[in-house]
Amino acid sequence: MSWGTELWDQFDNLEKHTQWGIDILEKYIKFVKERTEIELSYAKQLRNLSKKYQPKKNSKDEEEYRYTACQAFLSTLNETNDYAGQHEVISETMTSQITVELARYVQELKQERKSYFHDGRKAQQHIETCWKQLESSKRRFERDCKEADRAQQYFEKMDADINVTKADVEKARQQAQIRHQMAKDSKADYSSILQKFNHEQHEYYHTHIPNIFQKIQEMEERRIVKIGKSLKKYAELDQEVIPIIGKCLDGIVKAADSIDQKNDSQLVIEAYKSGFEPPGDIEFEDYTQPMKRTVSDNSLSNSRGEGKPELKFGGKSKGKLWPFIKKNKGATPEDFSNLPPEQRRKRLQQKVDELNKEMQKEMDQRDAITKMKDVYLKNPQMGDPASLDHKLTEVNQNIEKLRVEAQKFEAWLAEVEGILPARGEQARRQSGMYDTQNPPAINSCAQDRESPDGSYTEEQSQESEVKVLATDFDDEFDDEEPLPAIGTCKALYTFEGQNEGTISVVEGETLYVIEEDKGDGWTRIRRSEDEEGYVPTSYVEVYLDKNAKGAKTYI
Repeated sequence: MSWGTELWDQFDNLEKHTQWGIDILEKYIKFVKERTEIELSYAKQLRNLSKKYQPKKNSKDEEEYRYTACQAFLSTLNETNDYAGQHEVISETMTSQITVELARYVQELKQERKSYFHDGRKAQQHIETCWKQLESSKRRFERDCKEADRAQQYFEKMDADINVTKADVEKARQQAQIRHQMAKDSKADYSSILQKFNHEQHEYYHTHIPNIFQKIQEMEERRIVKIGKSLKKYAELDQEVIPIIGKCLDGIVKAADSIDQKNDSQLVIEAYKSGFEPPGDIEFEDYTQPMKRTVSDNSLSNSRGEGKPELKFGGKSKGKLWPFIKKNKGATPEDFSNLPPEQRRKRLQQKVDELNKEMQKEMDQRDAITKMKDVYLKNPQMGDPASLDHKLTEVNQNIEKLRVEAQKFEAWLAEVEGILPARGEQARRQSGMYDTQNPPAINSCAQDRESPDGSYTEEQSQESEVKVLATDFDDEFDDEEPLPAIGTCKALYTFEGQNEGTISVVEGETLYVIEEDKGDGWTRIRRSEDEEGYVPTSYVEVYLDKNAKGAKTYI
C-alpha cells in the first residue's frame, strides 16, 4: 500500500490533503494553547481567592485563627493555593512540551512538504516539456511527410506532361527527393524523441513520482503519529499532577478532621473570661420606714452596718456589679483597666512580651554597633569610630525608654496577678476599719450612685473608689521626709522625662544624687527641693560623697 503506486495520478489531491493535515495540527496547537490560558487564568483566580480570605497581619482576623475550625479553613486556603499551583504546572508543561514543540514541528513539516511538492512539480514540468518536444517532432514529421507526398505528386505530374521542359522535370524530381529526405530525417528525429519520452515517462510514473509520493506518505504518517503522541502527552500531563492534587485534597480532609470543638470552646472561655464572680442576690430595701431612710441619706451607719460589701474597693463588689456597669466608650486606658481582670492580664502580658522583644532588637543592634566600633578602633582605615557614637547614643536612649515602659507594664501585670497582695490586703483592711468607724458615709455614696431609675453608673462608683485609694496613699506619703543628698552627678546626655516619676535633664547639667542605682538602671536625683525624679544611670556620671550615709565606695 503505497501512495506512489496507488495515487500516481493524484498529485493535486495529495497536495490538498497534506495541507489539510497541517491545518489539523495547527488547530490542535491552538486548542492546547487556549487550554493553557484557561489553566493559567483558573490558577490565578484560585490564588486571588485564597489570598482574599487569608488573615491580614496584625488584624483582628489573625486572632480568630487560634480556633481549630479557623485553622482548618486556613489550611484549606493554603491547600487551595497549592492546588492552583498544580494548574500552573499543567499550563507550563503543556506550553513547553506540546505547544512549543508542535509549533516547531509544524514549521519543519511545512518546509519538508514544500520541498517534496517542489520536486514533484519539477518532475511534472520535465515530463510536460518532453511531451511538448514529442508533439513538436511528431507534427514536424507529419508535415514533412505531407510535403514529400505533394512534391512526389508534382514531379509525377511534370514528368507526364509533354509540354514541360526537361529542366523543369529535373527540378521537380530534385525537389521531391529533398522532401523525401526531410521526411526521412523527421521520422528518425521523431522516433528518437519518442523513445526518449517513453523512457522519461516510465521514469516519471514508476520512479520519480513513487519516490516523492512515498516521502510525502511517510511525512504524513509521521504527522499522524506526532498528533497521537501529543494527545497522549496531553493526558499524561494531567495524570502527573493528579496525585499532588489528591494530596492537596487529602490535606483539606485532614484539616477538617483536626477540628476540635471542645478546644474551640475552651479558647472562647480563655478569650472572654472576665474573672469576676456572678452577681449575688440584691437585698431588699425597706422604704416603709421613713426615719431609717432619712438617717441612711445623711449618715454612714445603716449601709455599712447592714453588711453591703459590694462598695468596698478591691472586694467582690465590683464583680457583683460588673454586668450592670456601663462600659466606658472613650479611649482605651494605657493600663487596660477598662478590661476584666483576666483579659487585662492577657493584654498586659502581651504588651510586656512586645516591649521585651523590641528591647532585645535594640540590644542586638547596640551589640552590633559596639562590635563595629571595636573593628573601627582596631582598623581606622575601615571607618571613623566617632561616627557611630550618635547612633549608639540613640540606641541606648531607645533601650532605656523601652525598659521604662516594660517596667511600668510589668508593675501593672504584677498587680493584676496578685504578686503584690500585701498592699491590696492593707487597703481592704483599712477600708474595713473605715467602714466600722464611719458606717454612714458609704450609704451616702450609695445614694449618690443611685440614679433616678434605681440603676448604678460606673463613673460615680469609680469616683468613690478613687477617694478611698487617695486617702490610703496620702496617709502613706504624708509623713515621708525628703531624702538627703549622697553625692552629685553630671548629665552626659539630654534626657526627656516624659513618664511619671522621671525628671528631664540637659547635657552638662549638675544635680544632686539622693538615691543610687539599685540594679534597675535608674538613679534618683534632685534639682531643687520640689523637683526630683529618676533618670537612666547611663545618662549621668555620678560622684558619690564617701562620707554620706549609705554611699558606696567605687574604685
